[in-house]
Amino acid sequence: MSSDTDAVLPGVLRTPEQRFADLPGFDCEPHYRSDLPGFEGLRVHWIDEGPADAEVTVLCLHGQPTWSYLYRKMLPVFVAAGQRVVAPDLFGFGRSDKPEDEAFYTFSRHRAMLVAFVEALALKNVTLVVQDWGGLLGLTLPLAVPGVIRRLIVMNTAFGTGDIPLGKGFLEWRDYANSRPDLDIAALMTRSINEITPAEAEAYAAPFPDARYKAGVRRFPNLVPDHPDADGAELSRRARDWWSTEWDGASFMAVGMLDPVLGPAPMRMLRKYIRGCPEAFELPDTGHFVQESGEAVALEALAHFDREEA
Repeated sequence: MSSDTDAVLPGVLRTPEQRFADLPGFDCEPHYRSDLPGFEGLRVHWIDEGPADAEVTVLCLHGQPTWSYLYRKMLPVFVAAGQRVVAPDLFGFGRSDKPEDEAFYTFSRHRAMLVAFVEALALKNVTLVVQDWGGLLGLTLPLAVPGVIRRLIVMNTAFGTGDIPLGKGFLEWRDYANSRPDLDIAALMTRSINEITPAEAEAYAAPFPDARYKAGVRRFPNLVPDHPDADGAELSRRARDWWSTEWDGASFMAVGMLDPVLGPAPMRMLRKYIRGCPEAFELPDTGHFVQESGEAVALEALAHFDREEA
């Protein structure tokens, strides 16, 4: 375990804690550790709400360019249902450490961090909640932690298999992101989310005081596997097969219908590969960041699981 005063490794940035003061709607206590196997010395942050001995643990994985703040509207619903909610920040994001070398950030390394995290916390009976890169990475986890994940809540994401051409919307997003090495995250979130307040938009940008802190942000669009031999592609194909043939848990899909990159069409394709996945819960006025409609999604998902498991 570690604290917010642990030494920072050379070549690594750590966002000052004062950047996270008074975040709207997010008063979760931070948790840290710097001893994940394979990542010793790098500090990872996560939020851990609800009873530690809860029967169900909800594991929430963020994507690009967000962090655990993304789940502030979903986690109260799960906690009210007596569940534990765990939401880590990937390296390069949120309160977790941020190596400055862009080469640090790879599909395999992000995924290895998540596997090490799940194993270090000994998580069990997990409801996996994923969106964007949370899905590209998180949907591969059952191959490494068999039997741990029992329910799935999946929102606007995909498998990174490298054998399907990347869509026009994603290619445009990748070009846009690559042209802006100091991406204005608050402005991006303001454009992308209906009714977000300026303070909430700035909260999304809080982890990134300047461009030096955004190496992980810059890398993500270029890590999506775009050919069969890309890093993560073969693993993602195996994961796709697993969800198609071996998954026997309960699933819930929510789709932000206004998403130009991972909206209705990609999610219809994804649903075909998740064994037993029901028709999607559609959010007609929501875009890519489905968690901003998270209270309705979480309530609907819990009701669905109650019906499935009755």
